[in-house]
Amino acid sequence: MENIRYQIENELPLHEFVSLLNRSTLGERRPVDNEELISAMLKHANLILTARDGGLLVGVSRALSDFSFCTYLSDLAVDEAYQKMGIGKTLIRETKRAAPLAKLILLAAPKAVAYYPKIGMTRHEHCYTLEDPQDLNES
Repeated sequence: MENIRYQIENELPLHEFVSLLNRSTLGERRPVDNEELISAMLKHANLILTARDGGLLVGVSRALSDFSFCTYLSDLAVDEAYQKMGIGKTLIRETKRAAPLAKLILLAAPKAVAYYPKIGMTRHEHCYTLEDPQDLNES
């Protein structure tokens, strides 16, 4: 763990991000075969923290933040070979430290639902999503 280096890398190369997504369980739920979409995801995120073992990207936190009220942590990915070493928890901590006034918010991936309470995060039962604006009722 002492070899892992954490830093803000808002210009993360696309190929490294995709490679990490594929080496983590998050690659199953991200459009890793759509370079244009992944590029836009990186371009529009304004807070990307990385974990590197030497030069190898082994973890990433990709977030959007206003740095005052809320930070939405959209992607938390750790290489499966590096999981259970505290890297995800450290990335969350460092994301929060980068925007200390903002509440950190995330939606858990199905395989990670049990992880977040274990590390001390609070579950919120009032979350809603909308994928298509046509789904909104007219009333």
